[in-house]
Amino acid sequence: MSSRFGHVGVLYGGWSAEREVSLMSGRGVHAALREAGVDAHLFDMGTRTLTDLVNAGFDRVFIALHGRYGEDGTVQGLLELMKVPYTGSGPMASSLAMDKIMTKKIWLHEGLPTPDYVALDSEQGLDEVVQRLGLPLIVKPPHEGSTLGVTKVEHREALAEAYRLAARYDKVVLAEAFVKGRELTVPVLGSTDEPRALPIVEIVAPDGNYDYEHKYVSDATQYLCPAPLDEALSQRIRTIAEQAYTALGCDGWGRADFMLDEQGRPWLLEMNTSPGMTSHSLVPMGAKAMGMSYTELCMAILEGASCKVQSRAVVENGMEG
Repeated sequence: MSSRFGHVGVLYGGWSAEREVSLMSGRGVHAALREAGVDAHLFDMGTRTLTDLVNAGFDRVFIALHGRYGEDGTVQGLLELMKVPYTGSGPMASSLAMDKIMTKKIWLHEGLPTPDYVALDSEQGLDEVVQRLGLPLIVKPPHEGSTLGVTKVEHREALAEAYRLAARYDKVVLAEAFVKGRELTVPVLGSTDEPRALPIVEIVAPDGNYDYEHKYVSDATQYLCPAPLDEALSQRIRTIAEQAYTALGCDGWGRADFMLDEQGRPWLLEMNTSPGMTSHSLVPMGAKAMGMSYTELCMAILEGASCKVQSRAVVENGMEG
């Protein structure tokens, strides 16, 4: 085994609703790192204790966790306290990107295109939501991924049930204007200041239904990479993805999800700071389209592992802020 990266942990599993996807991602990353000669070891955050993590003595970690307690800044903060370099964004960017409502607020402030929305904390005012956003509309829990708890509401009568489904996952529910068109995603690598958008992936799901089944299980979904777009539009979308990444302070890698409406206008939906790395995942597809293998992608991400909270240097120098 190579000693270049030392003793490497692949954090996977966890406690979120996306645990099964994370288990698949972690196994894939682990196998790739081992193939490249890295002393990599799987560590399931859902079955092991924090004491176990401290005692594992990892020199750096690859975060293959998805959803709460893994992609939301909590594990990132813990690793900062442990002074263990880790892949991906820091605690603040991870937390912001995990919250789709906060993400929208930042993107709107930065002048980036994202569908209109309403934040709901009760079933009161559902008529006003329809008046503002129109029908159909999308209802989703703002802190979940993998389409969990998401409903496309086509009739007013279905809105309350959709709200209740999303409310099983979150106290505040996101109602979002529906964008009819093509579904696109853009992998991004690099630092906050120098992001690099990879080739765009277009997702063509049966009947436009890109749900959990069509994401991770079925082979019916088609993926077109690079997406069949004219060069000017492709470059515009990739630039918006990079701007969205920078606006949130993302680092290392991420994936920006878009809808391209029937007028050819791109709309940002969300930013993933710890994207899937399964056999059906989209970041590896974008990397492959530019000649980067799955193993090379994993190694490039691991190469960029670091602690991100700069104020730590002040503490280490014995200074008080």
